[in-house]
Order: sequence, then C-alpha cells, then structure tokens
Amino acid sequence: MNQLPTINYEGPKSKNALAFKHYNKDEVVMGKKMSEHLKFAMSYWHTMCGAGIDIFGASTIDRSYGKTEPMEIAKAKADAAFDFMTKLGIEYFCFHDTDICPEGNSLAEFKSNLEEMTNYIKALMDKTGIKLLWGTANNFSNARYMHGAGTSPFVDAYACAAFQIRNAMDATIKLGGKGYVFWGGREGYETLLNTNMKMELDNMAALMKMAVKYGREKGFDGDFFIEPKPKEPTKHQYDFDTNTVLNFLRSYDLLKDFKMNIEANHATLAGHTFEHELHVARINGVFGSIDANQGDYLLGWDTDEFPSNVYDAVKCMIEVLKAGGFTNGGLNFDSKVRRGSFEFVDMAYGYISAMDTYALGLKMAAKVLEDGRIDDMVKNRYASFESEIGKKVVAGTTCLEELSEYAMSLSKIKVESGRQELLYGIMNEIMFDC
Repeated sequence: MNQLPTINYEGPKSKNALAFKHYNKDEVVMGKKMSEHLKFAMSYWHTMCGAGIDIFGASTIDRSYGKTEPMEIAKAKADAAFDFMTKLGIEYFCFHDTDICPEGNSLAEFKSNLEEMTNYIKALMDKTGIKLLWGTANNFSNARYMHGAGTSPFVDAYACAAFQIRNAMDATIKLGGKGYVFWGGREGYETLLNTNMKMELDNMAALMKMAVKYGREKGFDGDFFIEPKPKEPTKHQYDFDTNTVLNFLRSYDLLKDFKMNIEANHATLAGHTFEHELHVARINGVFGSIDANQGDYLLGWDTDEFPSNVYDAVKCMIEVLKAGGFTNGGLNFDSKVRRGSFEFVDMAYGYISAMDTYALGLKMAAKVLEDGRIDDMVKNRYASFESEIGKKVVAGTTCLEELSEYAMSLSKIKVESGRQELLYGIMNEIMFDC
C-alpha cells in the first residue's frame, strides 16, 4: 500500500498509468471546481474488503493487511483506506457497519467493536480531512437475514435489523455523515406462496419511520437514501426501481425524508438506462446520491465494474447538473476489480480510470448544456402546448368536451419528426469537436 505514489493530474497526453489524464480537481467547470461537482467517494466494502470471491471460487485477494486478529485487521484496513484515499485525492468514503469492524460473537460485542472502530476512524478523519459521505448497515449477509431483515417473517431477525440500523446511524452521526442509506439486500421474496407481501411492506415502512424518528431526535439533519435494485439476491426485491420506490414512499408518507441513491448497474438490471433512473429521480425531486459503476450488458447480474463508458458518464452528469448538483450526496464508486486483478495497484488503476471517466463526463455534459441545441430541440418539440388550448391542458383547465370540439375543428393534424438521429449526431459533434 505504501508503495503507491500520490496520484497527480498530468493531462490527456500523459502515458503514466498512475496519473490522472482528465480529473483536475481544481479545474473550474460551470462556476465550480471539478472536485465540488463530483464529490468522489471510496466504497469501503469493495475497495478494502472485496476478496475476489464469486459463487464458483474462493478468495483471490488477500485483505488481511498483514494482521491475523479481527480488530487488528480492521485497524490496519482503516489505515490502508485513508492512505489510499489521500494518495488519490478522494475526499469522501462510504461504509456498512460490518465493513469497518468484525461482528464478534454477540450483538454486545458487535456494538463495542463498532464504537472502538469509529473512534479509530474519527482520528484518521481528523488527521486527513477526509469526510464520511454516508453510512449504512449490512442487513443482508448474516444468516439471520436469510428471509429478509425489515421484511423478515420472524420478529427476532427484524429486531436485530433495528439494532444494526440504530448503531450504524449512531456511527454515521458520530463521523459527521450527511447521508444514511437503506439498501434492501434481501428485502424481497422468492415465491408468493409463502409471502405476506402487505405485512412485509408495512413492516419495512415501520422500520424506516422508526429510523427517521431516531435519527432526527439524535440530530441527524442529512438525507435518508433508498438504493433501488430489482433482483439479486432475491428474485423480486421491493425496491425494484425509482418509480417503485416512489410509490412505496408516497404510500407510507415517507417522501419528505427520503431521496434516491441511484446505482448504474442496478438501473440496467431493472431494464432501464442509468440516465433514466436519474431523470425519474430528478423530475420527482428525490435525486440524492450516486453509486457509480457499470454492468456487463451480456450478463444478468450485478458485476459492479469500474465505470469506463464516457457516454453514460456524460448523460449521468447532464442529469446531475440539471438537478443543481449534489447536496448531501456524492459520487461513490460502488465498483470492484475483476477477480483476476488481485494486486492492490489494480484497485488504483480502477479508480484512476473511473475518476477520469467522470471528469470527462462532467466536461462534456457542461459543453452539451452550454451549447444549448439539444435543450432547444426538446423545448421546441413541445411548443404546441404554448398555444391557447395547449396552455389549458398544462393548467388543467380544459375538459374532454372542449378537447373533442378542438380536435373536430382541425383541418390537418400536425406532428413533426423527433430528429433522434440528428440528436445523436449533435452529441458526437459536441463531445468530439468534429
């Protein structure tokens, strides 16, 4: 770890693999520094804990950090994490409770370990200036959550989930995090034959309401996030996509406290594009944070690859800029190296490439918005709703009778080309100056 050099910006012509080609943190884009626009965060789980395990094979990566005892490993892991973030200029991190400390042999030991490790990490934060973006509880890995956590049919498991949420929220508040994430790792079902869906949804909503009440009473003034995901590990998860989560939040009067943490790979698993999920969140006022990665379009599971698709990054950053940027959220790399990339330097390569991808995405998104042609074409496409009858539709002051009379008065019905091919060409022209 200590052999990794500090990663600096060297510009697009650099051939140094351990240098940024596009991410220049102090470069000003649309009135803000690049680092302020992007708010990069390190995912503690993939970066520091991911051991290259898959369903067909054991670990390929040593994540013991030269130690043997669980708490000593946790402290060495924290030291390595902050060294890594410092050298890459990453200003934020995100964690699950079990990422930063061992569970031990009892809930009491788990709580004690978390308290000790948050004290240790707080000292590293004070020393480096690195901040916590958001925290969460791992309510999916332990065997007690085999049937779910907040949606478990067994109240003992449900109570354990509440215990972990409480302690993870305490840790988040203690470390100054402005976000707390709910990710339904097993909040779903395998078959409706043994499922009371109404009870499970009611219980999940009740747990979230308890969490909000607890957090606000403890002084947490940040955002609660939900991270939509359609499947895997359960066949059908209740947080399928942004629209599904919006319906859940509205049904249980939770909308005022929650925003979305959108992951690119989860969007594609739901049959959507990344920008679609971001767009739905933005127009509904619940855009919050991003888990940046990408999936393999040939595979139907969550591959969590480091993002390298610049087109996707451009469309993502267009949505972020139109949303006014991040407030309590940021851009967390929920990404992992491939199982065969077992040297720690491979993690650095992954982050450098991903950070450069989003730096390019930001710059190109700014060019698209400043150019204005695409937005103008969208505005012009809906110009008929600026007519007298169109304004009535928008204002909700017309009726079927009036619209029917209007339709019957038309001598010619006017529709125009969507110009999709032209729009693709404009995107290429702006991005590549050709």
